Amino acid sequence: MEVVKQSKPALNKAVLAIKKGKVIICPTDTVYGFIADAANKKAVEKIFKLKKRSRQKPLPVFVKDIKMTRDLAVIDKNQKRILKRYWPGKYTFVLKRKHGTKLYGVVKDTIALRIPNYKFLNDLLKKINKPLTQTSVNISGQPSLIKIADIISQFGRTGLPMLIIDAGNLPKRKPSVIIDLTKDKNKILRK
Repeated sequence: MEVVKQSKPALNKAVLAIKKGKVIICPTDTVYGFIADAANKKAVEKIFKLKKRSRQKPLPVFVKDIKMTRDLAVIDKNQKRILKRYWPGKYTFVLKRKHGTKLYGVVKDTIALRIPNYKFLNDLLKKINKPLTQTSVNISGQPSLIKIADIISQFGRTGLPMLIIDAGNLPKRKPSVIIDLTKDKNKILRK
């Protein structure tokens, strides 16, 4: 495990770590998150293991822009208008998944996507140019960790090679709102 202060060199280390199939812990516009290459099965499995998360509970995915969203999901004009209104930001949208996309930790027919509003993470997405699996840093069912010392204490000794991007303690915030856009009527799954 390596802990580095959030910086330009840390961004380069994060890109390299993700390309090598590692899980990183990174600040987001909501909470600290586990981040990995969504197309790397072993990396995604590491997140499930770290969180002790059920494989039946799919993982959301960060994307860099609407174009990447279109590569992964079927989007109609109304959905595109909604995405443009709320992205980048703290909204995760469930959309119909395009068939043939090789991503792990997601369900067969739908995918939860988000464009974050956090410079370091947005720069990471642009540099890596791939969808990134993401979820809050915590054990499933427990509160998200926002203090860097708590994160290092809980996950620093896991034995899994990992990079932690230290942006200090984050303010207490709620995770992203999750809205299902796959039905005729949009449904809020998490406020």
